Amino acid sequence: MNIALETSGILKTYQTAGQTINAVDHVDISVQAGEFVALVGPSGSGKTTLLALLAGLLKPNGGVVRIADNVLWDMSDAERTRFRAEKIGFIFQSSNLVPYLTARENVELMLKLNGKLDGAGRHRAGVLLERLGLDTRMHNLPSQMSGGQQQRVAIARALIHEPAVVLADEPTASLDTERAYQVMQTLQSLIHEQGRAGIMVTHDLRMCRHVDRVVRMTDGKVAQILDRREDIEKLAGSGEH
Repeated sequence: MNIALETSGILKTYQTAGQTINAVDHVDISVQAGEFVALVGPSGSGKTTLLALLAGLLKPNGGVVRIADNVLWDMSDAERTRFRAEKIGFIFQSSNLVPYLTARENVELMLKLNGKLDGAGRHRAGVLLERLGLDTRMHNLPSQMSGGQQQRVAIARALIHEPAVVLADEPTASLDTERAYQVMQTLQSLIHEQGRAGIMVTHDLRMCRHVDRVVRMTDGKVAQILDRREDIEKLAGSGEH
């Protein structure tokens, strides 16, 4: 079993009106390479905070986050910034593309930031965009693409540098149902094919039919884990948000 990401007793607390609130309360999870996991739960359940902890954007008050056998908070700030750029891909609710760069340039920008924009990287960017059905859109600006096409460019940008882990924060929130399913099918396929560990926060339980496991959070804790296909399909079919 090749575990790409794991947490041990991860804790994030906040002080509010003299009280200590455990936004993430001693959570233990692990995700294998090539596995796609959904984090679900009501607003305030801790799933978005947990995603930020996994990304190294928030420092935990306790516990360990380990990605690709590296402990995030054993690193210096500079080391952690570099590690995030090399080993973590992030997909946001909105595509967050650079408006004056073409689809291909947006994807290649990630390689440029990592100092890896060479001939092989440029070729890989083209192949990945073709794989995402964007072969006729490579030279279009974001304003010349639909929301679904922009989000597919964002997926390519998150995967182009071959990260160990791909984190997605409500990646279909701004899309209609048809485009949301298209984006999820693509993301699922690429995570499986490329052997990345994928973790997605979503309020739309219908999207869970594209994942391998569902982690339901309540009050900062892991309340339930679904890993049987029939249970996941039942949850997705409930249509809850």
